[in-house]
Amino acid sequence: MTRHAQSRKARKAGIAAFVGTTIEWYDFYVYATAASLVFGSVFFPEGTDRLTGIAAAFATYAVGFFARPLGGIVFGHIGDRFGRRSALVITLTMMGAATFLVGLLPTYSGVGVLAPILLVLLRFVQGVAVGGEWGGAVLMAVEHAPEGKKTFYGGFAQLGNPAGALLSTGLFSLLSTFGDGALKEWAWRVPFLLSAVLIVIGVLIRLKVEESPVFEAEPEPDEGLPLTYALKTNWKPILLGIGTLPIAVGGYYLVTTFITAYATDPSVGLSETVVLNALSVAAVVELVATLGVAWLGDKLGRVRVVIWGLAAVAVLATPQFLVVSSGSTVLIFLVFAAMRLVMAATYGPVAAVLAQMFRPQARYTSISVTYQVAGALFGGLSPVVSTLMFQATDSIVPVIVLLVAMCALSIACLLKAPQYTDDAGPADSGTPTAPASTVS
Repeated sequence: MTRHAQSRKARKAGIAAFVGTTIEWYDFYVYATAASLVFGSVFFPEGTDRLTGIAAAFATYAVGFFARPLGGIVFGHIGDRFGRRSALVITLTMMGAATFLVGLLPTYSGVGVLAPILLVLLRFVQGVAVGGEWGGAVLMAVEHAPEGKKTFYGGFAQLGNPAGALLSTGLFSLLSTFGDGALKEWAWRVPFLLSAVLIVIGVLIRLKVEESPVFEAEPEPDEGLPLTYALKTNWKPILLGIGTLPIAVGGYYLVTTFITAYATDPSVGLSETVVLNALSVAAVVELVATLGVAWLGDKLGRVRVVIWGLAAVAVLATPQFLVVSSGSTVLIFLVFAAMRLVMAATYGPVAAVLAQMFRPQARYTSISVTYQVAGALFGGLSPVVSTLMFQATDSIVPVIVLLVAMCALSIACLLKAPQYTDDAGPADSGTPTAPASTVS
């Protein structure tokens, strides 16, 4: 294949990864935003204490994260055995159907306890779908890319996160102008129902992308099931990968989902519109920065760039939470944007970092299990734990300490993570090219 043809296929795969993950993360963030703002009163008994209602809503939110490892196993098997593209079309369709149905659910006042039960079931389906989505989208982008540009093209899959967040918070910000009453009565349903249109677009785009060249050349694992091979051969990089991701998959929700609930708490008193607008601007900053930091990862070393980002997150942890009580809208917008800028450095290059932690055999299963177990532990629990800590102590300090500790764990694991190349071919790709901190 000529260099021009490879670049064309890499761009096509990257754009498809971006569109697909944008839709998937839009669906996921729509739920997260609604859980922060309205689900506590819509799906739980009237008269429930505000923070208790939010914690309950975050608990249903966490169900999706705990379903994600199952999705990683199921769709990892499909992706390793039958192809990345087949798995990705199924996950996108599942996610869209579940999100659309959430928009049709009856409320607690209408059907009682059945309302949160149905919400949890649909959240579970969302989690299974996302569990198989991210790893496949990353591999389609990274495996189509030539060596030396894998971090950049992997960044296209990562663009979906801020783009999905921007669509979600932007739409909720617009709907909040109708008033708090309208948001709780009917407006919260609109973002869920709109997902149906996005899913059709995403599926059509994905069907036009060619299968990954690494998958087509990859020998089947001798052990039979991809999961068996992954756990037997890749257990150490899987553990290191999980330890790499607390900030990318958990800290992210502290500075988006949890901070929405915290800032709008009566003890702080920010309006929902200010918080959603600040998060929307911050999402734009991250969206613009993600490919830039991914490009830097190819030039300076992808692991090195992520570590710099983690250090900056630790520095900004205290200002991020204290600024919401400052009363300065300008300062809030600036600090929120700064945090998401450095978050981009922890998230943009990590697609290639994780993809290249594993040999091609059972790579879909390995990267999916890694990312989704980390998502369950750090993403699913961090908003609930943070809310409970804030409720128990009436202080934001424990949440700040948690965020800094997550940065430290990520850095420690990144420094020990292996990195492999694909150019030598699957049969010869069993040795890391260099220590992770020096690989570009």
